[in-house]
Amino acid sequence: MARPTSRRNVLGAAIAAAASAGTLTASAGPAAAAATTAVPRAPLRQPKTLVDNRFWSTYTDWRCGDRAGTKAVAGPRPGVVIAEPLGTTDYTDPHTGTTARWEYATWTSPVHRSSVPATEVIASWNADTPAGTWLQAELSGRYSDGSATPWFVMGRWAAGDMDIRRTSVDDQGDGRASVWTDTFSVDDAASGLRLDAYRLRLTLYRRPGSGLTPIVRRLGAMASDIPDRFGVPASEPGLARELIVPRYSQNTHVGQYPEYDNGGEAWCSPTSSQMIIEYWGRKPSADDLAWVNPDFDDPQVCHAARYTYDHQYEGCGNWPFNAAYAATYRDMNAVVTRLSSLTDLETLIAAGIPAITSQSFLKEELTGAGYGTAGHLMTVIGFTADGGVIANDPASPSNEAVRRVYRRAEWEKIWLRTKRYNATGKVVSATGGVCYLYWPTHPTPEQRRALAAVGVH
Repeated sequence: MARPTSRRNVLGAAIAAAASAGTLTASAGPAAAAATTAVPRAPLRQPKTLVDNRFWSTYTDWRCGDRAGTKAVAGPRPGVVIAEPLGTTDYTDPHTGTTARWEYATWTSPVHRSSVPATEVIASWNADTPAGTWLQAELSGRYSDGSATPWFVMGRWAAGDMDIRRTSVDDQGDGRASVWTDTFSVDDAASGLRLDAYRLRLTLYRRPGSGLTPIVRRLGAMASDIPDRFGVPASEPGLARELIVPRYSQNTHVGQYPEYDNGGEAWCSPTSSQMIIEYWGRKPSADDLAWVNPDFDDPQVCHAARYTYDHQYEGCGNWPFNAAYAATYRDMNAVVTRLSSLTDLETLIAAGIPAITSQSFLKEELTGAGYGTAGHLMTVIGFTADGGVIANDPASPSNEAVRRVYRRAEWEKIWLRTKRYNATGKVVSATGGVCYLYWPTHPTPEQRRALAAVGVH
């Protein structure tokens, strides 16, 4: 399916001033993995056949890769670090014009043959990058006709923004596939061409002579072949449960820090990320937030926007950058994947794992939203007894109005479809079930089973 060249999270209409039906007016409670009402009725699902996830995160994984100047490190959270740099290289930051010299080393994964010959691949990573370090993630693959791709840059990333500007790379393609911000995409899926195997490569950088190193604790990709579809059959309700997740509105930040994607009106992705991070009991320190204007409420949302911002995309909605931001917090894992239905989300909610989902819709397609959008992230926190989707929707006029209940069939359609009609009647692409999942390093057995059931290990 075709991909848009931009996924800027711009709302298509103003947010309704009144809270929609089903919205609670109580303020957000403390972050906790609490739940309400019934026992889940839905069985765990087997991994879907349209999506293949492969993540490297164990000591054995890191030892199995091709290490050129890097080494695997053991411990509670194994990873890969610089051992002896291969040499130095100069990097000119396209967003500052500054050229600096860096020591570097690489780690390259074994070839992964995807169980799903794919039209799209999205990489994600979890890493610590102390000041004076950064990383680059790349993908190279084999097409179904046996030919190979070049190496494509999937992101140049640092947790901070003082050494380099975090960035995707535009204008990458080989005439058969292209990279759109964070997504490798076959140009003509109807041709039958697919990517059936790939490798990922990390290049780790540090200031010469510093002895510093990034540590990458998880690296992987989601490969998928979602058929073109304007809708999906609604799944049957199977769970009544609600998780208590902090509520933050992006719209209370309109006009704040416009250098980060025009301020709060476009901050749905980092706002959603911050809600889930705090659900798991993590948050920025006072020192982390010292740069934020003290007159601004919820400064952690401003912080999330700054540290998810992609300087090439000029937005905070880069999917892997949001996952990488979440994983900078203590003992957190984060991935970008796709799910197949609301039943998958019920499996996660039943285990106490909320999710962030990406969708686009016209105002009339989602009853009670009060707006339309070309691309928007929400946090799914539960389900009502009749199957309604309980979402913390950051596109709300206040924190108190963030909790929404949306109709199941409408919500499932706008999330899972790959094609839709925009306001002018033109056919445009949609995200096909994209989801961010964040969870602690030591999940409960139930949470581990739920993640495995949706293909994440």
